[in-house]
Amino acid sequence: MLQTLRNAWKIEEIRKKLIFMVFIVLLYRLGNSVTVPYIDTALLKDYFTGNSGTMLGLLNTMSGSALERASIFALSIQPYINASIIIQLLTIAIPALERIQKEGGEEGKKKMERVTRYSAIAIGILQGYGYYVLINNGTGGQSFLAQGAAGFLPALVIIGSFVAGSTLLMWMGEQITEFGIGNGISIILFVSIISRFPSNIYNLVTRVITKPSATDIASNPNLANYHVAWYAAVLMLIGALAIMVLIVIVTNSERRIPIQYSKRVVGRKMYGGQSTHLPMKVNMSGVLPIIFAQSIASIPATIAAFVPKWNSPDHWTNTVFGQTSWLYMIVYFLLIVFFSYFYSTIQFNPIEIANNLKKNGGFIPGFRAGRPTSEFIQRVLTKITLFGAIYLAIIAIVPIMISHFSPAAANSGISLGGTSIIIVISVALETMKQLEAQMLMRHYKGFLE
Repeated sequence: MLQTLRNAWKIEEIRKKLIFMVFIVLLYRLGNSVTVPYIDTALLKDYFTGNSGTMLGLLNTMSGSALERASIFALSIQPYINASIIIQLLTIAIPALERIQKEGGEEGKKKMERVTRYSAIAIGILQGYGYYVLINNGTGGQSFLAQGAAGFLPALVIIGSFVAGSTLLMWMGEQITEFGIGNGISIILFVSIISRFPSNIYNLVTRVITKPSATDIASNPNLANYHVAWYAAVLMLIGALAIMVLIVIVTNSERRIPIQYSKRVVGRKMYGGQSTHLPMKVNMSGVLPIIFAQSIASIPATIAAFVPKWNSPDHWTNTVFGQTSWLYMIVYFLLIVFFSYFYSTIQFNPIEIANNLKKNGGFIPGFRAGRPTSEFIQRVLTKITLFGAIYLAIIAIVPIMISHFSPAAANSGISLGGTSIIIVISVALETMKQLEAQMLMRHYKGFLE
């Protein structure tokens, strides 16, 4: 990876794209530190610290701690992600949207992008209002608003700032996609997650070194699980490294179906006769099933967090729908499997591939062209998609189960979320592949010139 970055930096065209991407990322990190007015951020941070093991803690991680700071980017790119989920599901349910996507060409793609943007703004308004309700109601009868900040105008400023920040972040992601390297939305999500790693490591080291006394625990029962044994910390780090290795292996794995092209005579020349293969990625849909499944599975707990009577950690809604509850894990697992099949169906059409092979004189050895070929490809697709879905579900759920059975692990100060790890590694690998592709394309251009 370092060698690839070093070689890319030597190419002026790619160097400009990298500099542009870094510039946008720096603007994003600066914006994460700009707080919205009329909010007592100290009280809000204490509230999120006490709810770090709940869904609010997970959303705070995905926003790069912007949620607990009440910054202008507090909503992060979640409205855009949720809008993408809804539009893609509606594309299957509404024939008109399906026609625009499949038959509209470049113009149809732009229309779908506009619909997604407007939907993201609408969802951002709803989420911004929900976050304002949480801040206004506070906890224990104490609001998180600053003194004398109640009223319509402060509410309008707070909600408007959240929505404007989310919209600006969506635009920044699109600029990275167009003028930088990689997918802009994924890059922003990547930066949000890794920005918390230094503080997580520091918290873990602090909890290993510091051991509260019996007097401190008696005065504050929350300190009972504060200390983390050194061997437990080492095991967690080894487990995280093992997960990283597994993710890299599976991400780069693929099933190769052999393809043989028959010989054809055109005029006086003979074409075809070569052998190749049809690559099918084991994890074809990447990290998207986890992101979408997480967004939907977190809806009940998120709603409960915004309702004043339900935002207590001991309330039944957090027990039933909380991040470490069995119901959440089951729903999370099923949604990951569903979205894995959903995206593999969208991205890979066996019938279309079989028809293209038939038109070009290609066939899979042992199978006749046409329907037998498409049925074989569909069987292979179903098997590898099932394996990829179970792999994603295990990576995402095992750390949650560890936190469920081990309160010390849940309060260790380091993020055990397989979701965060798989997003970071997947985005890094995909960005490196795009960088290598652009370097290869430039070499081809130079050769042709």
